[in-house]
Amino acid sequence: MNLARREVLAGLTVAAVARPALAETWTPPPPDRELRVPVRGGDLYVRVNGDLAAPRAPVLFIHGGPGSGHGYFLPTLTLADQRAVILYDQLDAGLSDRPGDPANWTVERFVSEIDAIRAALGLRRLHVVGHSWGSTIALEYAARRPAGLRSLTLGSPLISTRSWEASTRAQLATLPPAVRTAIETHERAGTTRDPAYVAAMEVFYAHFLRRHPAPAYVTAYRSRPGLASNPIVYEAMWGPGEISATGTLRSYDGEALLPRIAVPTLLVCGEHDEMTPAAAAPLAARIPDARLVAIADAGHALPTDQPALYVQALRAHLDRADG
Repeated sequence: MNLARREVLAGLTVAAVARPALAETWTPPPPDRELRVPVRGGDLYVRVNGDLAAPRAPVLFIHGGPGSGHGYFLPTLTLADQRAVILYDQLDAGLSDRPGDPANWTVERFVSEIDAIRAALGLRRLHVVGHSWGSTIALEYAARRPAGLRSLTLGSPLISTRSWEASTRAQLATLPPAVRTAIETHERAGTTRDPAYVAAMEVFYAHFLRRHPAPAYVTAYRSRPGLASNPIVYEAMWGPGEISATGTLRSYDGEALLPRIAVPTLLVCGEHDEMTPAAAAPLAARIPDARLVAIADAGHALPTDQPALYVQALRAHLDRADG
């Protein structure tokens, strides 16, 4: 896949006026089914909306973090008009068990959660959608070429730590010198709890993480007891902030897996993402059947920054993969 500049610009001109229709007037439905799924280390919380036996294959969403939760995927429940939508919390996140054992915090164990969910729900076919760190899990899973996998979506993906940091460092370089200096100085010194570092990172996040307030229904849902993010697993696996990795993922590299992907693949990034469309393009080019879509006026928080456009891109991809 060769991504020409005109293709990037075409992706960025998707009608941003679609956002209010989903963000302001739509109410997410309660789950049609909830269950606990046993995995190594504890039980996962899983929710399902829609008919698992519908003609169109179900879609499983894998949240980011590590340690975030499924709440920001609520806008994707609009897809349940055609197919079942499955959301879940990884171990030590959201409503799943939180044993707090670092032995559980490995890429392989998080990937194994997918097969446990498939077994519990009897999913002989499915689409897999990852976002951020969730794309790491999705990529690792798809590279195994599991039976019944219909498509893969890598949203704002962490495919390798070096490609991620190249992108975030390029974004950091566009900010005022004082912001850059504060971030770089405190990261070198390991003083990332200093108020100056926290304040500088909020500037970075306002540009490249959250471009818009999340829809009110997402904010209300995520404020429920038990749905707060888990900063302990995040810092242990990634680090204190989004720009650089200091945790166990600091040397992660999944780039060699890209040519092994054997299903139609969508890479979707925000126009102002931490993982920029330009940084994602050469990665997408290494996947045999991949498309790259850039969402206008969105940062890394794609599902809540531009929910209508994000869902629109997903729906087109899933429908195309289902044939």
